[in-house]
Amino acid sequence: MTHSSRYFALAGALLLMAALLAQQLLPALPDFVLGTLYGLAIGLLGVGAIKAMHSDGCDDVSPSVRRRYLREFLPAMVGYIGAVFLSVWLLKRIDAPALRALIALLPVPAIALAMRAIVRRIRDADELQRQIELEAVSIAAACVSLGYLAAGFLQRANVIDVPSSAAMIWVFPLVCLTFALAKVVLSRRYR
Repeated sequence: MTHSSRYFALAGALLLMAALLAQQLLPALPDFVLGTLYGLAIGLLGVGAIKAMHSDGCDDVSPSVRRRYLREFLPAMVGYIGAVFLSVWLLKRIDAPALRALIALLPVPAIALAMRAIVRRIRDADELQRQIELEAVSIAAACVSLGYLAAGFLQRANVIDVPSSAAMIWVFPLVCLTFALAKVVLSRRYR
């Protein structure tokens, strides 16, 4: 992945997180503002993905593995974004608890498919790339777990007040973001 594709992907991920956060914390925000944020985020992520397909940087997987990964990952993420929008829209209109539970879980299968694509890509990478990926995911899990634990202690001491639903939803995106940052640093070390 080239530097520019990393920047596009990081900017897209940050903008997507900002849009999701704005949607939760600022319900009176006009729809066109949220739509613009989501559109820019998806556009930046798309540009990052396209640039990554044409890179020959430190992400040393074969072209066939890269193509399969993108063929599996990108539709899963598009499905996830669509499922999130559909879920949010439906949850505002449905009151039955069992149905609300099913609707709230709509985005989960798409993320499971994206995770499957990631695991298959790592499994099919060469030994050095697998080592970089393993170290990056270890660092990400440790950092996010430590941050989540520290926030829990601060919450218990009444220093901060983060709604549990927001905290739980942000664990996976934070792991992904931290993983990406750790991978960039580790890849430079192995060059």
